[in-house]
Amino acid sequence: METVTLRNGVVMPMLGYGVFQIAPEDTARCVAEAIAAGYRSLDTAQGYFNEAEVGEGIARSGVPREELFLTTKVWISNGGYEKAKASIDESLRKLRTDYIDLMLVHQPFNDYYGTYRAMEEAYRAGKLRAIGVSNFMMDRFIDIANFTDIPPMVDQLEVHVFQQQKAARPILEKYGAQLMAWAPLAEGKHGLFTNETLARIGRAHGKTAAQVDLRFLVQSGVIVIPKSVHRERMEENLDVCDFTLTDEEMQEIGALDLGHSLFLDYYAPDVAEMFVQAGKV
Repeated sequence: METVTLRNGVVMPMLGYGVFQIAPEDTARCVAEAIAAGYRSLDTAQGYFNEAEVGEGIARSGVPREELFLTTKVWISNGGYEKAKASIDESLRKLRTDYIDLMLVHQPFNDYYGTYRAMEEAYRAGKLRAIGVSNFMMDRFIDIANFTDIPPMVDQLEVHVFQQQKAARPILEKYGAQLMAWAPLAEGKHGLFTNETLARIGRAHGKTAAQVDLRFLVQSGVIVIPKSVHRERMEENLDVCDFTLTDEEMQEIGALDLGHSLFLDYYAPDVAEMFVQAGKV
């Protein structure tokens, strides 16, 4: 498994298993199967409402905790120092662990500075091995990176072949932050699984369009966390480390970038209203 070393020296797998939109009743099984398939990095969040089931799946797997890299996120409703501090301990309890490898501020709403201070405190106490943010566009990222004691080590953003975050990458590199992709397969939007360019390149390597997408991201230095509830697809998504795309193929795929989200415009007022309301639930 390919890895990346975060700014503080923590080593993180480049490919992990995401549990967003997996129903709680299916999560423990899926996590245990993913670990059995070979995944050693797991990504969850308080806002996914399945942290406890992720903890159960880890317990079922029988794999020692120290062999796994576990990421979770503080949800908007837990924003602010006191609530975030309590929520970190609650995440530890649900995940059945005394440390979390990476914790992120999930969304740039509510008192995310207070949330981040709680995370810095937990980091210094050894409860968190690394800290960062998620969905922070570059204006918000630059702000928090300059007005915190420990700048974010990771920013998890929407990244796939159609949204490659080309403008964000040099900024994250400047601040020593690692780019991590949510929805690395774009949830199949814009015909990703049947895209002619990806499929043609895939045939040359004996791989699927989805595998080419994931390989492109990993080869570009992006951490990916594809999600599936099917064992065979879990294994397929993991099987992207045995081939290398040529420079020409990388350029072809790079040209697929649309330069905008297929999901949300974080600068749109209605999107802000949606997240504000979600944080009040």
